[in-house]
Amino acid sequence: MIALLQRVSEASVRVEGQPVGQIGAGLMVLLCAERGDTEKQADALLKRLLGYRVFYDDNGKMNLSLTAVNGGLLLVPQFTLAADTNSGTRPSFSPAAPPDEGRRLFDYFVAQAKKLHGAVETGVFGADMKVALINDGPVTFWLQVPPAA
Repeated sequence: MIALLQRVSEASVRVEGQPVGQIGAGLMVLLCAERGDTEKQADALLKRLLGYRVFYDDNGKMNLSLTAVNGGLLLVPQFTLAADTNSGTRPSFSPAAPPDEGRRLFDYFVAQAKKLHGAVETGVFGADMKVALINDGPVTFWLQVPPAA
């Protein structure tokens, strides 16, 4: 699974003009399941994401995790993160999990995140979403737990 983390001052998702998810300070995470991913990859990525130290401590060092600062978490499904861009001028999406599997793993990830972290909001799988955010820093990290072999 792939997660693109962005530390934000605020972030929101709208579908058909209606707000579906919104957070204040925290992480906005674009999330993608790849072919071969299972709950094992989802659990490992979630553990890493919640513990990843991207927030400043009292000494101005990125030393605090989302859990430590009790920040908001906005999870947005985005299958394009798995695109193969190695040839030509059009991406191939064959590395991404099939839609039904991607939805199942996204829903699983969200459910697990809600069990472990209080403030969780989401986008809508398969919808045309409008995402707005104020990237704080900017601070952006790519995390990946490779699919099962």
